[in-house]
Amino acid sequence: MAAPASQPLSDEVLRLSDYIATAVEAPLPEAVARKTRLHLLDTLGAIVSGTGLAAGQLGARFAASTGGVEEALAVGARALLPAAQAAFANAMAAHGDETDDSHLAGRCHPGCAIVPAALAIAERQDADGAALLRAVALGYDVCVRVNLALGFPPPAKAKHSTHSIGPAFGAAAAAASLLRLDARQSRYVLAYAAQQASGIPFWNRDPFHVEKAFDFAAMPARNGTLAALMVASGFTGVEDPLTGPHNLFAAFAERPDRAALVDGLGERFEISRASIKKWCVGSPIQAVLDAVVAITGGAPQDPREIEAVTITMPDDRIHIVDDRAMPDVCVQHLTAVALLDGTVTFGAAHDIPRMGDPAIRALRARMTLVPSSELTIATPARQAIVEIRGAAGARRHHAVAVRGTPENPMPEAEVEAKALDLFAPLLGERAASLIAVTRDLEGRRVRELRPLMILNETSETRHD
Repeated sequence: MAAPASQPLSDEVLRLSDYIATAVEAPLPEAVARKTRLHLLDTLGAIVSGTGLAAGQLGARFAASTGGVEEALAVGARALLPAAQAAFANAMAAHGDETDDSHLAGRCHPGCAIVPAALAIAERQDADGAALLRAVALGYDVCVRVNLALGFPPPAKAKHSTHSIGPAFGAAAAAASLLRLDARQSRYVLAYAAQQASGIPFWNRDPFHVEKAFDFAAMPARNGTLAALMVASGFTGVEDPLTGPHNLFAAFAERPDRAALVDGLGERFEISRASIKKWCVGSPIQAVLDAVVAITGGAPQDPREIEAVTITMPDDRIHIVDDRAMPDVCVQHLTAVALLDGTVTFGAAHDIPRMGDPAIRALRARMTLVPSSELTIATPARQAIVEIRGAAGARRHHAVAVRGTPENPMPEAEVEAKALDLFAPLLGERAASLIAVTRDLEGRRVRELRPLMILNETSETRHD
């Protein structure tokens, strides 16, 4: 189909579409490939563990009800579904709670949307592991740069949700790469991603982590996958959604910086700046648990010897985790669990009945949360200070660099241990095999992951 005459394309859309079109053949630097593999593994852990949570169950049930051609595994549905539906279901599970990764500068959770989209298309296309890893890294690059370029204000003042918008473009780019779309087709994909971009930050009022899973993960994963598949099937569109009348920036940007879309492409890999959570809980709580374990050495504490606990946190995010009804985002509850158990496992973070445990409630009554403007502007971000006072005196720790962030990364063995804890209850003996296959993924077909991710028939439908 001949394209009608149009205005000249912007440098940003040309460079970005060229980058998307060539990424599948461009080897990643070794360190970036290793980091990408860890984020892939971590997101697979979030998908598998999330199948037992409400969002994962609902996503799998809905996706399976639509039927269709068998292209990719929807883990929670235990079925092969069309790629977009598999991406949707797996993404709902991936952000069924707070297990998945995050990117502080990009203000989003990239993996829960990008990995399900890339995985579904890789299965559909029978791609190899190298192509999958390159597509995932590409998705992070595009996702974060879109959010940075749109220049959203701090979360409390933002009118749009960075958690929904950037990941949609990242998922679309990853899918386009695996479908081997050329530069022009990649520009069409960007246009369809822009048309589907949405997200209003009332997700923080969701008490069940179901709509939040859709907003952060399933919606962008599905929309990005559909955008790429439509173009692969012949859809054409506007070649430059970034400039001209009624463009992406005119619709969403608050402090636009178009140059940020392409700044450092091929040199600065955003996945290297992403964080893998040590704890399967909300991001603002990570430093608090780091501090508790630093104080206790990971040993369970006698609650009779604890008179008071003071938790100092950044004042711009303390409200996100203060006295919440969901255990995995309630800082007082999780601090009490860490003190009593010496750690916080995935199961403990999702044990809703335990929130009523008298021992937990008694410890929570001795806790004080202190908002700190100094910690809000401190570098690195998301610091916390915990002080535990008792008859023997006060013990205090200031967690500066959160475990799992680029400033304090988790080594491969620690990420694999987290994944094993997430896999084992639902995959049994195949859990270790799945981890082993990801170590050599570049030399394998992505479909080799399928039999290792089939849930045990005897698996419980919920962890908690």
